[in-house]
Amino acid sequence: MSLEQFDKEIYDLTQKELQRQSDHLEMIASENFTLPEVMEAMGCVLTNKYAEGYPAKRYYGGCEFVDEIENLAIKRCKELFACNFANVQPNSGSQANQGVYMALLNPGDKILGMDLSHGGHLTHGAKVSSSGKIYESFFYGVELDGRINYDRVLDIAKIVRPKMIVCGASAYARVIDFAKFREIADEVGALLFADIAHIAGLVAGKEHPSPFPHAHVVSSTTHKTLRGPRGGIIMTNDEELAKKINSAIFPGIQGGPLMHVIAAKAVGFKFNLSSEWKIYANQVVKNAKKLAEVLMNRGFKLVSDGTDNHLVLMSFLDREFSGKDADLALGNAGITANKNTVPGETRSAFVTSGLRLGTPALTARGFKEKELELVGNKIADVLSDIGNTNLQARIKEELKELASKFIIYEKAIF
Repeated sequence: MSLEQFDKEIYDLTQKELQRQSDHLEMIASENFTLPEVMEAMGCVLTNKYAEGYPAKRYYGGCEFVDEIENLAIKRCKELFACNFANVQPNSGSQANQGVYMALLNPGDKILGMDLSHGGHLTHGAKVSSSGKIYESFFYGVELDGRINYDRVLDIAKIVRPKMIVCGASAYARVIDFAKFREIADEVGALLFADIAHIAGLVAGKEHPSPFPHAHVVSSTTHKTLRGPRGGIIMTNDEELAKKINSAIFPGIQGGPLMHVIAAKAVGFKFNLSSEWKIYANQVVKNAKKLAEVLMNRGFKLVSDGTDNHLVLMSFLDREFSGKDADLALGNAGITANKNTVPGETRSAFVTSGLRLGTPALTARGFKEKELELVGNKIADVLSDIGNTNLQARIKEELKELASKFIIYEKAIF
């Protein structure tokens, strides 16, 4: 019996979501379109199998084939990021980060991460996160030019003397200098932890410098710019750290791993290792640069005045409308983005003064610079007359026609 026959309600909602993804332009920087082959793996019989532990060291029987699958995922992950050890079991990027902290820190230890309002992530020590409740967290940020000042980071590190420095971001449009961060970490005797969840696909495609060999430990999601399934990974070149990380993930914070997702990660890594991947990663960056160029030419302020990666961060500190207003207006025009805090934020995190836009998902659909120039101008049109709902409706229809030329999935159920 098919899903449509067994549960028409859920089936119909998946079809509506497919239609939404098809008709709207997905520009949330942390979202992407994964491969049908990845989704096929996620929906296979592996979901039935409990496999607590690690390959050849399971607590349940019947793991001979899932052992091979996990070993294959590990092998491909290590090859992709040129590292010696990889744990592919974390269910998410946040759980991967939690595992790193549990493995390498004690409650109350000091961590130094990027301020959330300056482009960091909740799990980098934000006070509302467990990372800011279990550990004593301190922060660095960006300067008025929207860029990290590494001398300033060093000054803060010398005062704080953290046990761990966290680098990586969720809304930073410039290259992260991992070598410089390692110099800072070494000077204050700290471990360097790089969270590359946003840029992992660019690292894999040689469009952003790798955190290796500089970072002691590296985490990432497997979706976002990698276009794999939703999940997390942790990597290192240090065998002793790898042992601690494995113990922190299981039995520390997780039980049986999601073997169907691990198989899907392996499928995604195979795609990331292909020559086709470098072409995709390069196009993601070119599209983001074109988007930034158009928005700046139309008079909009971008944090750091441009981009080196897959995203742009618009600042509305000089405008009367908020990030929330922009988010809603663009949504009405068929463009899905997300409000975001910016350096110098004057509004609450629920309102914000910024908007984050990314190009990974549009690039996955086949958009190139020509299309991003058009989309960038439509965004500028909406935001230049933000209360004009008639304009939003007209642009929505125009963009729906554009989107119909770049179909990503033919059906919702594979």
